[in-house]
Parts: sequence; structure tokens; C-alpha cells
Amino acid sequence: MKAPTMALASALLGTMAMTAVAQAGPAEKPEYKFQKCYGVVKAGKNDCQTMGSSCAGTSKRDAQADAWVYVPAGTCDKLVGGNTEPKKS
Repeated sequence: MKAPTMALASALLGTMAMTAVAQAGPAEKPEYKFQKCYGVVKAGKNDCQTMGSSCAGTSKRDAQADAWVYVPAGTCDKLVGGNTEPKKS
């Protein structure tokens, strides 16, 4: 087979494979309980507002006491500095 023909065949095969994957549908949403965990988030990685800002991703420092992230229920108590209630900064 010539190189251009081989490249065209490979591209066509790749397109067909991606189409089959796309038709499979989205992954199922996992079923687990979650909770807010305060005081463990890296700077700029919080899930929602803090006392000093109104947007996700705006915490100013690591382990900011009023910044939270969702974690599977029961996990927060196992994390160093994790609290299920916000502390004052």
C-alpha cells in the first residue's frame, strides 16, 4: 500500500472508532454521599464562595479556613485540618 493510501485508511479507521465511542453515551454519575470539607483546599481550588469572595476558585491561600471542597462523606474527618464547619480565618 502507498503511504498516502495508508494514511487515509488510518484516518478513516480512527474516525469510525471515535464515532463508536461517542455513541456509547456519558459515563454514569457515581452514587455517593458528599459533604463540604473546609480548611483543606489549595489556593484557587475551592468549589464555591468564601466569606471574602463570591466565586469558586478564588481562595487566596492553601488551607484557608472558610474555603471548601466537596469530598465523599466521611473523608473530611480523615484529612489533616479538615472540618465540616467553617472556621473564622
